[in-house]
This record gives sequence, C-alpha cells and structure tokens, in this order.
Amino acid sequence: MAMKKLDQAARDAGIALSFINNKGESQTISDDTKRALLALMDAPTGNAPPLPPVLVFTPPGLPELTPQGSDDYRWQLVSEQGQHYDGTLSAGESLALPAELPEGYYQLTLSTSRQQWQTRIIIAPARCYLPPALAQGEKRWGALVQLYTLRSARNWGIGDFGDLMQMLEQVAAHGGDFIGLNPLHALYPAQPDHVSPYSPSSRRWLNVLYIDINQIDEFTHSEAAQRWWHSAPTRKALKQARSAAFVDYRAVTTLKLTALRFAWQHAQPQLTRQPAFQQFLAEGGDALRYQAAFDAIVAARSQQHPDEWGWEKWPSGWQQAQQPEVQQWCAQHEDDILFWSWLQWLAQQQFAACWQRSQQLGMAVGLYRDLAVGVAQHSAETWQDPQLYKLGASVGAPPDPLGPLGQNWALPPLDPHVLRARGYQPFIDLLRANMRDCGALRIDHVMALLRLWWIPYGEGADKGAYVAYPVHDLLAILALESQRQRCMVIGEDLGTVPQEIVSLLRDRGIFSWKVLMFECGEEGQFRPPAAYPRQSIASASTHDLPTLSGFWHAADLQLREQLGLFTKRSMLKAAIAERDGQRKALLKAMSEAQAIDARSKNRAGQRLTPALNQGVHRFLAFTDSALLGLQPEDWLGMETPVNVPGTVAEYPNWRRKLRVPLEKLFSYRKVQRLLAIVNEGRKKQ
Repeated sequence: MAMKKLDQAARDAGIALSFINNKGESQTISDDTKRALLALMDAPTGNAPPLPPVLVFTPPGLPELTPQGSDDYRWQLVSEQGQHYDGTLSAGESLALPAELPEGYYQLTLSTSRQQWQTRIIIAPARCYLPPALAQGEKRWGALVQLYTLRSARNWGIGDFGDLMQMLEQVAAHGGDFIGLNPLHALYPAQPDHVSPYSPSSRRWLNVLYIDINQIDEFTHSEAAQRWWHSAPTRKALKQARSAAFVDYRAVTTLKLTALRFAWQHAQPQLTRQPAFQQFLAEGGDALRYQAAFDAIVAARSQQHPDEWGWEKWPSGWQQAQQPEVQQWCAQHEDDILFWSWLQWLAQQQFAACWQRSQQLGMAVGLYRDLAVGVAQHSAETWQDPQLYKLGASVGAPPDPLGPLGQNWALPPLDPHVLRARGYQPFIDLLRANMRDCGALRIDHVMALLRLWWIPYGEGADKGAYVAYPVHDLLAILALESQRQRCMVIGEDLGTVPQEIVSLLRDRGIFSWKVLMFECGEEGQFRPPAAYPRQSIASASTHDLPTLSGFWHAADLQLREQLGLFTKRSMLKAAIAERDGQRKALLKAMSEAQAIDARSKNRAGQRLTPALNQGVHRFLAFTDSALLGLQPEDWLGMETPVNVPGTVAEYPNWRRKLRVPLEKLFSYRKVQRLLAIVNEGRKKQ
C-alpha cells in the first residue's frame, strides 16, 4: 500500500511518523502535528542541484562523486589554504577526489556555461581529541563548579573569573586536573531575573556578569569609579550581595554594570589604540556586533519596559536584526554597541587567562565548558537569525514516568535543512566559540545530534514528534573541530538514550556520563567500580539532581513534597521507600569494593557521616572512568540543591551559593582528607 502524501512528506523532512513511548509501545504521530511541523521547515524544494550543498567524509577512502544532470561540468576544488584542484567531467561521469586530501574544509564548484553550484566538502578524522595523559591510561579528577555559586572575600556577590582562577590554583594544589563549569553563555544583563544558564540569549558569547571588576585597570584608575566604590551606599550594597545565601542577580547586576560604566568612561579614549580589542571586533564580525546591539537595545528599553524579556514585545520593525529601524538605531548608538562589545572582550580575556593558568599548572584537561542544547525563544540569536531557528516550535521531551505530560523546554529548534544548506557553518561556529580556551566540551543532551522532540507552538508536549538531525555529519564535524582545538568531548547521555547513538558516540571517542545515582541494574544493584567504562566521566550527581547529602537524607524528596511536585502523599512514601533500598544497595556495593569497612554496610539508616561521605568518594575514585567529577557541595555535606527540575518561580533555581568562601574551603581538614582519599583511589588500577 502506497504511503500517503502527508506521511511521505513528513518522512522526507525527517519527521518520525511514530515513536516508542514510555510503556515500550509504538505511538503514531497525529496528522495535525505533521502538518504543523512541515509548515515550519525550510525543506529543499524544486530541482535538486547536481550535488548536495555539503558532503562529509571520514577516511580511509573517499567515495567518487557523481553529479546529477545531463551537462558536462568544469570542476574546481579549493582548500582552506587556497590550494586548487580542477578538471572537467562529462555527463554521467564520476569525480574522484584527489587522493590523500588532508582533513579540513574544501569548496567544490561545478559550473557549466550557464550556471554554477557550490558544494562544501568536509574531511574529518575518525575520533575526537583525547589528551595524552588520558590516552596513556591515566585517571584524573576535577571539581564540578557552578561558577555563580562561589563565595569569596573579593567577589561582588556572584562567583567570577577571579574566583575561577583561585579555584584552579587550589584544585591543582590538591591533586585535581580540571574544573567543569556550568554554561557560561550570554544571558540578559539588563534583565537580570532571567538566570538559567540553559536558556541563554546566545551560546556564542559569554555572560558578562562573570567579569572580575577587580582586574580592570580602568576601574582602579578612575577617580569617579573609586569615589563611587568607597561610598557608604555602595559598600552596604556590596556587603549585602556578598552575604546573601542566594545570588541576588538584580543587586549584583546593578553593582557590576555601574562599575563597568565607570571603567568604560576611562577606557574608551584608549580603545582605538588597543590592537587586541580591534582584532577582537574584527574577528567577531556581525555576530559580535549584533550581540552587542541586542544587549544595548534591551538595556535602553528596560528603563521604560522593565517587564520585557527579549524582543517579543518590541515594535514589529525591531524584531529582526536586519530591519531598517534596527540599522538606523545602531548607526546612532555606536558607542553603546562598542561598550557591550568591550564587555565581551573583557570576559574573553579573563576566561582565557584562566585557561592559560591551568596549562601552566600542568592540568591535562584544565577547564571544561558546557554547551546548552539551545537558546531562549526571544534571544539575541533568534533575533539575528530567524531563518535558522524555528520559532513556531519548541524542543522538549515526550511524556514519561517523571513527566506524565511531557516536557517543553521553551527552546526553539535549529532547522536541520537550513544547517545543511549552509554547509553546517552555524554548527561549526558554535563549536569553535565553545571549544575556545578549554580542554573539554560537555554537550548537554547529546542526543540532540540524532533527534529532537519538536512541539508545535501552543500545543502540549504530548503533541510533538521526533525530528531527525544529520547525526553522522555532525559527529564527523565535532571530531574535526575537537582535534583542531585540542578539546575532548563529553556527551551528556543520561536518561533514555536511543540505542543507535550509543555506538556512534563511543566510536567517535565521545565520553559518556556516568552518574552514581543512576548506575543501578534492573534488580537495584549498583555497578561495581571496575564495570565503569574507561571512556567516561563519573560523578555522584549533577546540577539537576540532589546533592550527595540531599540524596542520602532524602531531603530532595521532602523538598519536592513541599513544592507540591508529588500529587499524592503515596508518591512521597513510595519514593522514600525506594530511596531506602538505594542506600542499602549502595552501602553493599561500597563494602564489596572495599570503599568502606564491612560493618558500615549495615548503616543505611544512619546520617551521611564524614566517614561514609569519604567512602562514597573512595568508591567513585575507584571507578575505571578516566575522569571523575566531584561537587564542592558534597565535600561540605550541603543538602540544598542548585536546581529543582519542573519548577520556575516555586524555587530559586540557579542562585544557591556554596556555604563557605573559597578562602576557607580548602583549609577544612575534612575536605583535605576527602581529596587525599580521592587522589589515592584514582591511582588504583
């Protein structure tokens, strides 16, 4: 029976006609969903060109290319270095690419007397980069840090790049090899209440609130800045921001932007004679200019429209960066655009200094960055490139036991057809921006390289469908950029992972993520340390899960009950009973691994004592994972989570600070002892 036209069109566009639901059953996608998603996509139409817009290959062996059509062609292949190869083809004849082409990007031009066609050729390595120490079989550990949570005597109420430098020094001094960071993506500095690092304004630029004001000479040398800095109201506001248990983003933003404006007045006259800044502007090009323009417009409008978020409520003539009204505003506000560009430069300079210091300290990985799965709906990126992002849809997840209605993440998806038509340049630019100045890149929800759950705008998450992405091409490009930037790749592959991507990630050298709380078999037994794969990073928890102490004491379950996330009292009782079983199983696994003494395995009802905490960290250190990530919250026995999934206003997500300042953290005897145990355990083969 022939497939109906709608289904054929959906399949051709990459829309799955069905999916396996959380019950293990095949569920059909509705026709309404197919029509809604097809209407959004820029799928190719009309006559196909002789060759696709992009072709990606991984040696050994490059296939011959056979252009379609009945014409004779002239062809020319140009490398990134300008080397030319050329020739002619008769109709139906195949083109054999030159043998032994180096890895990289090439432009192939086919032409007749009437027309030309461009095809990007990408030749990629088989695997992602791996630091030599890990390639030689060494096992390393590091600290997983939400940068904004760091306290110090010198920061301004939020962790900053100065704190990161200090943290690097201490981690290295105590045997650690890296610091894993939350996404550092640009948010909305003039709208400080929008704080989720996983719902950014741009993934290509940095969050300027992480700038360490103390490092800016122009602030120190400005008399006006210093008068403001030493004034009683400023000192009072700073004291309150530093002492708060949760980051007060509005207070921090007011303090920092005021200081940066003072510094800018002092810096601006010198910038035309600053070659490094001029080079930064040139390299950033339109992407940087429009990011700065977006921040400047948001800052200007927020004074009269404080409740706006992004460009959603802007006049229609302002809702895309290329519109004449925007261009006119930019021409009249070059100084404002330059100011926000300068902030990006400061942030980049300070972060680069942290990376350079990690290398001086001999760290194999040094810093790893986190790449969020998307950007917010009315963000700088969607404003700049509305064709690439499909604002009529959002990505999320279909219904499952943890989310019976499904999940809507309010992040517009990238159109895979536009990505291909552009030779994957937006993806390449994104990787380069996030692989800069770091030794590893964590990709959040790495399954997005294979497929994403698209939800038509205004519909529930259960009305979505999976849309396929060119996973083989994207993984090949990821390997190429990884090798070029000498940046290893970690894929966040938690939850339900399609089987077809598991081997693809492994074969490309992408590290898996193994979270202790999830490493249980079907019968509840915990995976023994020796069974952890070497090509992985192990951790006790993540930013979306309870801290180790919170898990042990079921504090996360009590919090979820207080927030109304359990719809029935019986759900809490069942969760507590399940947690009791998990504690017992973990103690048993720890005892069998000799991470604790045999008597401790019967202490499931006991609080997480320093000895038991050390036992959990010893167990993790024993794992065969090449990397181990530890949370400072777990060194301190903190219970309060940094994020509670499923909440927005109900809980202050992305704000909770560490309990103690950096100046004291590593002086605690219990922290020193715990890290010594980890160092000893990592040496165990």
